[in-house]
Amino acid sequence: MAWNVSGRLSEACSCNVACPCWFGVKELMVMDQGWCATTFLFEVSQGNSDGVNLSGRTVVVAADFPGPTILDGNGTARLYIDAEANADQKRELEGIFSGAKGGPMEILAGLMTTLLPTQSVTIDVQEDGDNISATVGSYGVIKSHPMKDEAGQPTVVQNAMLFQHLQFSDPQVAPSGHRWTDPDMPRAFDSISGSRATFSWSVG
Repeated sequence: MAWNVSGRLSEACSCNVACPCWFGVKELMVMDQGWCATTFLFEVSQGNSDGVNLSGRTVVVAADFPGPTILDGNGTARLYIDAEANADQKRELEGIFSGAKGGPMEILAGLMTTLLPTQSVTIDVQEDGDNISATVGSYGVIKSHPMKDEAGQPTVVQNAMLFQHLQFSDPQVAPSGHRWTDPDMPRAFDSISGSRATFSWSVG
């Protein structure tokens, strides 16, 4: 049951910048459109689960919440695991990022009513300077563009409760801009808000 993963997160959602869910206060977490849909791009730089090496693998989690806040739950989610993962890696990654093996993702799992079958897809991550673009099969292209001031310093988020609960470190504001389309999810959506962070999780 012991596992650990660390790497980089690029998150995007359908709300405006800054996403109200970041702050973790239910009264402030009303979704801009009355609902929210989101993608999490996890690039695992190092990881191991029950002896299975997970380094270099990529996972996307897409979720849809009908609102009016994320804490009202009733969400629908799906995992997309890069097609280069072998059967053992897919099993372990699915357990970790669905929350079934505990850890921070168990918090999001508690807000889900429906977990759709995991998809094995080609995930191609490209970097152009500080910009990240990830093509995820035929479902969409996740884009992440860090917000900076005139001196080129990143806009950071400090002490936001959702990031703390999910153990995301060094979060930065990184507006997105992509369309996500999965016919099995409740809706297609365009992303606006976005953030970038690192993660280092372990259980056992």
